[in-house]
Amino acid sequence: MRGIEQTGHLKAPLNWINDPNGFIYYRGQYHLFYQYFPYAPSWGTMHWGHAVSPDLIHWEHEGIALFPTKLADRNGCFSGSAIERAGRLHLFYTGVRYLETDPENIHKHLNNRFESCQMELVSADGRHFDNLDAKRVIIPATTDPELGDATHTRDPKVWRGRDGYHLVLGTTVHREGRLLIYRSDDLGTWELAGTVERDGLGWMWECPDWFEVDGIGVLMASPMGLLDDGAAPTDMAICMLADFDEDTCRMALADSYQFFDYGLDLYAPQSALDAEGRRTVIAWLRMPAAVEAAEGTWRGMMSLPRVVEVAGGHIYFRIHPNVRAAYRLPVSPEQASARTGYHLAIELHEGESLDLGGYRIARAGGRIVADRSAVCPHNGKCRLTSETPEVREGDRLDIFVDANMVETYVNDGEYVLSHAVFGLEDRIDVHAAATPELHALG
Repeated sequence: MRGIEQTGHLKAPLNWINDPNGFIYYRGQYHLFYQYFPYAPSWGTMHWGHAVSPDLIHWEHEGIALFPTKLADRNGCFSGSAIERAGRLHLFYTGVRYLETDPENIHKHLNNRFESCQMELVSADGRHFDNLDAKRVIIPATTDPELGDATHTRDPKVWRGRDGYHLVLGTTVHREGRLLIYRSDDLGTWELAGTVERDGLGWMWECPDWFEVDGIGVLMASPMGLLDDGAAPTDMAICMLADFDEDTCRMALADSYQFFDYGLDLYAPQSALDAEGRRTVIAWLRMPAAVEAAEGTWRGMMSLPRVVEVAGGHIYFRIHPNVRAAYRLPVSPEQASARTGYHLAIELHEGESLDLGGYRIARAGGRIVADRSAVCPHNGKCRLTSETPEVREGDRLDIFVDANMVETYVNDGEYVLSHAVFGLEDRIDVHAAATPELHALG
């Protein structure tokens, strides 16, 4: 996988990827690690794959960064984050040890019996990772069921505060999601400093990420079991305003939340500051099937980067300027539909629609509605239709089409609706008064 180059969406080099991990701008490049199973296009013993980019558009896979070597992580290096200190790159992740292993597949546990702790590996340069001698446990598996769960406590996200460092974990108590907040002066010793609860938001909160945008706090998380409507998946990425008091480590959550993306395919978003100081987010696209390609079978890819802004109590996920700059080659509809990546911009009014090779987008009832029934397996692993809330800020759509992903930005991030797709046809049918503008990756 080392040396594989990709433009636009970062995809699995082969086999399986899921959550973005350790997203950071470090030493003049963007580093994105990701959950990786290198042996099959399905979930298994987690490693960290590693990709780098100068601009968030052109990616090169660097190989495996983390892999199981210790008793504490012998069954997987689960999700986590990265931070720079004194020029060195600190990777934080969840180490997993199975207490009962499936004898027919050693890459899976039985009866949900495994133990999770929090670990760190420090790299001197972000290129070399000593998995044998540079790992350590920083937070052991919890032994207090009233505090958290020994199995389901994971996904450390670390950030630097005013007077030290903070780390947030997702966990569960009595089948309700909870956050655990830790504090450290030096990234070496961590102490529990706070907890955050909210009833009715799933049974466990994966991949928490707290940050500020222009002084306004935002929490992203992925509650498991959030939706109970008979469709799959049920685990969803959400975001909400959240005030954090650094002195007391108390976090106050807003009463309401938004979905991170209204296609309900994206999961486990993780943020970082880009080279210009913009809060930028990338998320994992859950794919209901693998892709058979000439170079091999793969499953899993990442969204394009999005810039977070907050205005009027609403959280926006804007098109990253680097994305706009990359899609700069004017093309005709015939040229665009035959390419693997293009950007279509159009004003779409009530009652109008688009058909992008079988993927249908319409404006109906004041909402943007997407239907991928013709370009997605009907295997019960995905929702075939999705819609945004009522749109209030205009009619502009910016749609980024990849062979296996469509991202629709409504009014530059008022809402975003993204889907995994399979077998798009080479055609663009417009049922609207406006003429679309089309650009390909230049």
